[in-house]
Amino acid sequence: MPAPSTPAGAAPPIALTMAGSDSSGGAGIQADLKTFSALGVFGASVITALTAQNTRGVTAIHDVPDDFIAAQADAVFTDLDVKAVKIGMLSRPGAIRTVADALARHGARPVVLDPVMVAASGAKLLADAAVATLKEVLIPRCDLLTPNLPEAAVLLGCPMAEDEDDMRRQGEALLRIGARAVLMKGGHGTGPESVDLLVEAAGATRLVAPRHLTRNTHGTGCTLSSAVAAGLAKGDDLGTAVRAAKAYITGAIAAADNLAVGHGHGPVHHFWNLWRP
Repeated sequence: MPAPSTPAGAAPPIALTMAGSDSSGGAGIQADLKTFSALGVFGASVITALTAQNTRGVTAIHDVPDDFIAAQADAVFTDLDVKAVKIGMLSRPGAIRTVADALARHGARPVVLDPVMVAASGAKLLADAAVATLKEVLIPRCDLLTPNLPEAAVLLGCPMAEDEDDMRRQGEALLRIGARAVLMKGGHGTGPESVDLLVEAAGATRLVAPRHLTRNTHGTGCTLSSAVAAGLAKGDDLGTAVRAAKAYITGAIAAADNLAVGHGHGPVHHFWNLWRP
């Protein structure tokens, strides 16, 4: 008997990641899709760049042409019922404008933007000329901006935040650029607790978790932003999605040392809540 032309079951929530590919599987598109799957969301992708990358570093970047980025986006949005979008590595002004145009063309919301600038290995992933374009055309389209402390400093052209008061002030400054909400990630901070601040027009919400000392942090930013997008795709409000994402990434970091992947900054364990090696 031939298979039915359409599925009989209910469609799962769908999230789309628009980001770069990490050949070692720990960050970028690969981390996003793993996160979506771990959290019960169907993942689609638009690849914006290819990286030759492993846990030790990035050895080459191949940019995807703008017209092909647009073609991927149109193919996904015209067929799939995308409930949330996560945006990651966009290395060039042209790619940033192409993604912004695609979001506008298809009315895509909500949008989580992770302003990826530097890999965990230290490799630079965003050209200096692209920072202004990111601020001009893409940040105003995002519902949540998720910078770590160095990224927030670059976006604002100021020193890196040293304490929570600095984090709050910088989050508020990013709201003025056009973001609807900002999650200031405190992973680069110090102390026994990792403190993030969700900064919104109504005020700031403090999210706290134990700080786990490990060098296996490859893909943490990608994973956290993807987890927020997964929650939004399932219909959670922003606060609920961010709190759940914080709990998920904390578990993934805590379980990272159970994996033995690579010889540098290894990946977090995306499926920590499903299996252990």
